Amino acid sequence: MSANIVAIVGRPNVGKSTLFNRILGIREAIVDDVPGVTRDRKYASAEWAGKHFTIIDTGGFVPGSEDQIEVAIREQAQIAIEEADSIVFVVDAVDGIAPMDRLIAEVLRKSRKPIHVVVNKIDSAKRELLVHEFHELGLGDPVPLSALGGRSVGDFLDLLTQDFRQNGVTESDRRLRIAIVGKPNVGKSSLVNTLLGKQRSVVSHLPGTTRDPIDSVVRYNGEELTLVDTAGLRKKRRVTESLEFYSALRTLRSIERADVVVILFDAERGVDKQDLHIVQTAMEYRRGTVVAVNKWDLVEKDTGTAREYELAIRSLLGLHDFLPILFISARTGQRVPKVLDMAQSVWQQQNRTIGTSELNGTLLPLIQEKPPVSPSPKEIKIKYVTQIRTNPPMFAFFCNEPKLVQEHYRRFLMNAIRSHYGFEGVPLGVVFKRK
Repeated sequence: MSANIVAIVGRPNVGKSTLFNRILGIREAIVDDVPGVTRDRKYASAEWAGKHFTIIDTGGFVPGSEDQIEVAIREQAQIAIEEADSIVFVVDAVDGIAPMDRLIAEVLRKSRKPIHVVVNKIDSAKRELLVHEFHELGLGDPVPLSALGGRSVGDFLDLLTQDFRQNGVTESDRRLRIAIVGKPNVGKSSLVNTLLGKQRSVVSHLPGTTRDPIDSVVRYNGEELTLVDTAGLRKKRRVTESLEFYSALRTLRSIERADVVVILFDAERGVDKQDLHIVQTAMEYRRGTVVAVNKWDLVEKDTGTAREYELAIRSLLGLHDFLPILFISARTGQRVPKVLDMAQSVWQQQNRTIGTSELNGTLLPLIQEKPPVSPSPKEIKIKYVTQIRTNPPMFAFFCNEPKLVQEHYRRFLMNAIRSHYGFEGVPLGVVFKRK
């Protein structure tokens, strides 16, 4: 049930970030003529012909360099290669095969992964002949394209995704999949071990791959649940930047594979930008989410401490303040079973359907009382609403001018749905369609 992960690698300044941006259709990475600009790994979700995948833009791979920055870039590129399902090796048609290209080809050959050699800067038919030189790398037929101009990029994506799983998942395992995610050392392993040890009813172990951790299946409340543990960080020769990147990439993969995500915060260290980034990632992937504040036993507290912590966290969550918050101790087992209770509840909410007549009876009076304000002379009239999907729930509001409805009114409607129907921990979708 793994996601399709694609790593873009190559020596500095061959157009990796430009190709990354072209595939995404946005300028998300910094593109510059100065080698080494892309130091931090970029990864994002992409889609082509109904097939979804995660694409990783790595920095310039510099084998053998002793420069501190280049060493860090090389290590993170190596992690991306290890985690990826497919590798896109970008080379420069104008420069030809450089000595560094040969070194990178040797590294990639050892990975035993599907490799696509992309010859960049083929921006016209006249340059097509430059492609043939790259057969010498021994990594299969090179693919000509122009990342900057977009020439032949669609043909390349057809080739890249032809063997990808539709939507990145299979339907063979119907157990509820709960991913335990969070920053390093927040207590993910302790929580998984406590859940398995306390329940004493591990059904089986699902063998993972060299890239995936072993998923544990546990029976709880009469139901088999799969715990997707992201805690198994492999040791690297150097750990600071690489460990953080590896953790982020592992978290991304686990969120994609999950039905419900449990995000661990550290009660002692508090909530920081990295915690909030993990929350944002779970929301972008539209996963039901539970926040569990671990190590609560180590916090000095009185009768109002938990409430103060919860209010502070909800303030930081901002638009995502609908997530349930639990205070637990994986070490002592305090309130740990509630994590599974809440995950099951969120999953039920995520698959809940509200009838059209009930929705209209509840929401249309609210809309009449507070109608949308139009940014133009045209009046916006919302006629009716219906739920068009579940997991996650999506609601369609039919009106005469859907393009004029502003974002703040979308949030008003989502809050109205939550206030009447709950959906705690569940990201909602609201769309406007012309009637």
